[in-house]
Amino acid sequence: MSDNQNLLAEQRRALILEEVRRRGGARVNELTRKLSVSDMTVRRDLDALARQGALEKVHGGAVPVAEASTHEPGFEAKSSLELSAKEDIARAAATMAQPGSAIALSGGTTTFALARHLLDVPNLTVVTNSVRVADVFHAAQRSGGQGPGNRAGAATVVLTGGVRTPSDSLVGSVADAAIRSLHFDALFLGVHGISAEAGLSTPNLAEAETNRHFVGSARRVIVVADHTKWGTVGLSSFASLDQVDTLVTDGGLPSEARAEMQERLPELVVAGEQEAGAEESEEL
Repeated sequence: MSDNQNLLAEQRRALILEEVRRRGGARVNELTRKLSVSDMTVRRDLDALARQGALEKVHGGAVPVAEASTHEPGFEAKSSLELSAKEDIARAAATMAQPGSAIALSGGTTTFALARHLLDVPNLTVVTNSVRVADVFHAAQRSGGQGPGNRAGAATVVLTGGVRTPSDSLVGSVADAAIRSLHFDALFLGVHGISAEAGLSTPNLAEAETNRHFVGSARRVIVVADHTKWGTVGLSSFASLDQVDTLVTDGGLPSEARAEMQERLPELVVAGEQEAGAEESEEL
């Protein structure tokens, strides 16, 4: 390889690293468009950067590693990752919300996906500390409940208030006081990380405290987390696995993690696989 080609590769990798750090993550297809190079070239660059310890490869892209326990990607960066898995999880979790019940949704991109599916569940009272989740219901109500969420107007939405985080969640004393005063039939909880040892964790100390109050106010705790969250440990743990009633995840969860969760939790739901099994049964 010529010196000029080496220089081009170094420049390209510097741009990739800058993009990953600036946005909190980037997908391969986004980088190919931005750099006007092939998918294979970007993957080779990501491999090289990962070997240097400059970033961490994830399915379909890369995320920063410099501040593993405290780094908190922004909402936009996280929303572009694991889209198919999050949609499968949201669809499965929505079936667990009973009409007329009082539910809570924490912040996160998976609960944001879930909110769109909950528009079809009538007479819900939804308490959330997520600006994005509240916007889903408010937008549907403003549009007159047209489309898939034609019963959205029946939902009562309570936004907790508080201090906004990079992931567009509201935390702090105002949010905590609101949540402590309420009781939920079910909590749908997004997480930064989940592991057998650390339980549920987040890099944001204030968000950890708010999530503790969510867990303490719920009769049933349903964690919605794609497989990339397994083994990730944030700065602060806010709940143990013993406090989780149901984990809804996707088929990418490693077999050893499945075995661990099946042993530790009352219910493990693997979205996508469950739906495929139901379709096969109907065909038979």
